[in-house]
Amino acid sequence: MINDVERFPIWRFTEKGKNNIVDVVAKEFPLIITLNNQEVVTSLCSPQNLDYLAIGFLASEGLIRSKDDIKKIAVDQQRGVVQVETEKDIQLVSQPPFKQVVTSGGGRGTTYHHTPDARGKAKVESDIEISAHEVFALIGEFVQRSAVFKATGGVHSAALCDTKSILVFSEDIGRHNAIDKVFGECMLNDIPTAGRLIITSGRVSSEILLKVAKRNIPLLVSKSAPTDLGVRLASDLGVTLIGFARGKKMNLYTNEWRLRGG
Repeated sequence: MINDVERFPIWRFTEKGKNNIVDVVAKEFPLIITLNNQEVVTSLCSPQNLDYLAIGFLASEGLIRSKDDIKKIAVDQQRGVVQVETEKDIQLVSQPPFKQVVTSGGGRGTTYHHTPDARGKAKVESDIEISAHEVFALIGEFVQRSAVFKATGGVHSAALCDTKSILVFSEDIGRHNAIDKVFGECMLNDIPTAGRLIITSGRVSSEILLKVAKRNIPLLVSKSAPTDLGVRLASDLGVTLIGFARGKKMNLYTNEWRLRGG
């Protein structure tokens, strides 16, 4: 956590007055991702697991399909660059100005694969089921994992799980980035995603839902709210969507057959 936070002297005001303290703030780091010497994006992110973020982002955007596509990954932490080379030449979808800046906030700002992609996306087929008790247990473990969030309140978290435990956990100032880091780690370490579930701390927009469905993940659980298009896509793509999963409460929006009551 040391490399993910900064400390600043601040004034804290309460109804009883003010005092001078040191506050802990999450770091924001500009990362340039290049693919075959072409600059793809500048992502504002947390400065850890940058290789996972780069690979997860490129996979989410459909620019790489599997670990076998990757020839080389070079991380230059000092310059803030991750260079990815592929075995075969990959043509980017547009000519300059191709470079995009992905914000660290609630939305990606831009993406190369938009919601209309869902029209050609096959439904997620999985007979996995989970009980309400198992969801509550996973959420309980999930909220305890993020040391940076506990210290700063300034990051999002994401996790890949089976029905019993968290398998991969990541955090980042961006909700998209946190999920991309999970998927990048899975791809580089040969961890299957199909038939498992994702937990996220962030809002479930259509982009988030589609990102998860592309990995053939049938269950998506969020501590936060979905958008209307996120709900519609979950229904259309066969994803069981759960929102506002906090403590011992949650809302089930779609494909309810995967959730057992007990």
